[in-house]
Amino acid sequence: MAETLTEIYDRMTHEGVLRQDAAQRALLPELERIRRGLEEANGRRRGLLAGLFARAPDPVRGLYLWGGVGRGKSMLIDLFHGTVAIEAKRRVHFHAFMQEVQAALHAARKTGVDDAIRPVAEEIAGRLRLLSFDEMQITDIADAMIVGRLFQMLFDLGVTVVTTSNRAPDDLYRDGLNRPLFLPFIRLLKDRMAVRELESETDYRQHRLHGAQVWFTPAGTGAREAISRIWLELTGGGADSELRLAVKGREVVLPDYHAGVARASFWELCGRPLGPADYLAIAGALRVLIVEDIPHLSAENYNEAKRFVILVDALYEAKVRLICSAADEPERLYVEGEGAFEFERTASRLREMQGADWTADGGVDGGADGGAAAAAGR
Repeated sequence: MAETLTEIYDRMTHEGVLRQDAAQRALLPELERIRRGLEEANGRRRGLLAGLFARAPDPVRGLYLWGGVGRGKSMLIDLFHGTVAIEAKRRVHFHAFMQEVQAALHAARKTGVDDAIRPVAEEIAGRLRLLSFDEMQITDIADAMIVGRLFQMLFDLGVTVVTTSNRAPDDLYRDGLNRPLFLPFIRLLKDRMAVRELESETDYRQHRLHGAQVWFTPAGTGAREAISRIWLELTGGGADSELRLAVKGREVVLPDYHAGVARASFWELCGRPLGPADYLAIAGALRVLIVEDIPHLSAENYNEAKRFVILVDALYEAKVRLICSAADEPERLYVEGEGAFEFERTASRLREMQGADWTADGGVDGGADGGAAAAAGR
């Protein structure tokens, strides 16, 4: 008989892959319930009566797992998702999923259908029995207006949803435009999913960075190697997806992303014509940002320097942990020319953000290496 999630978790903590956490462990029976329910339903569909029952009449009740960042939510979902023995499953960042849905709705509307959401929901349900999301959050009015009907249809079609979030359901889309229209979605989540809070007091990812060097100069081979080690530590082996952010009708893409951690070069972030809204969206989506190869700044790259100032301000206000490689120390990055005086404030913030006591409102969801799910399948 296959190991339960609790047995897998205990084995991994014994082997030193994970650190034992009572709050995390207490949630494993809930995830095991979902895992067993999905596998049993999958077995019934493969049986003699599979032709009569295309899908389970009642979907397995999913889970909405919320709590402060850095408590281990993503690790738990990775562990769960990696051990569910069905093929019709998908693990995806919630924001990326909603971008796909918006694109599918646009295509459906071109066909002239009266209800574009229905064919999109049916297509998803035709492929998947389990959707595992990371970081459910609603910040876009377009998403807020469609999630209720979309998820109602997905639930009715037998799709089980498991998701993490930094917010309790009642705090989703708080103060958003036309929020009363969004409230039925909150009721739907609470009715169709178990809601559990992960109350661990330990912020694992920030613990890893606490007191660690986060500014590397000069940028070069040594800095790249050091940052690559941090990246490996925070992501368990590298990006598993790209982060796509919809900002005022356009899309900002960070190609190297995993569970709240992103990695990009200075030129990828500041060499493009991005503005405050873009940087605010980036800061709101991340817990750790790695920026590499920051050059000396001057009148020759004035526009790029201005964008960097705006980026740092957004990260500072959002309490995002910043890890950098740069041509020099913050105070010596921009020493002469137009903008040098104003950059003193930015240099001061960059210095403050290096401090051991600079902690985001938690760190990156994790609590274990991103490779935990792979280790569980050994």
